[in-house]
Amino acid sequence: MKPDWDKLMAAYKDHATTLVADVDCTTEGKSLCETVGVEGFPTIKYGDPSDLQDYEGGRDFKALKKFADDLGPLCSPANPDLCSEEKKKQIKEYMGMGAAKLNELVSSKEAEIKKLQSDFDAMLEGLQKQYGEAQEKKDADLKAIKDAGLGL
Repeated sequence: MKPDWDKLMAAYKDHATTLVADVDCTTEGKSLCETVGVEGFPTIKYGDPSDLQDYEGGRDFKALKKFADDLGPLCSPANPDLCSEEKKKQIKEYMGMGAAKLNELVSSKEAEIKKLQSDFDAMLEGLQKQYGEAQEKKDADLKAIKDAGLGL
């Protein structure tokens, strides 16, 4: 995929509204990758920088280029004319908040996300433990059956 991605970056090098770039999530870009939710490599994200979405399409140049060609400006404070009435109302509400209140809201939502991830990780750890215990029991039970004469 890397050669096709490099080719796509070259094709969009000086594009007015579309940025195609890569970030090394193992070094200098690690904190950015954590912020935008990169969990595996390679991961492709697109959209508003404050609300990046996962790309699930093809990974060859043709598929990537077609997808990038179809991208355009999104609903945002900079492009309110592209927003639904509901989103315009939400943007107006956020822009009317003071910086302190907006930062408090963002911190609160980030804390909710962190708790969701923590709860998920704890649940996953419990499931992995249960799986390990079930695997050990199955193996022990199969050994007991074979030792009881099935293996003769």
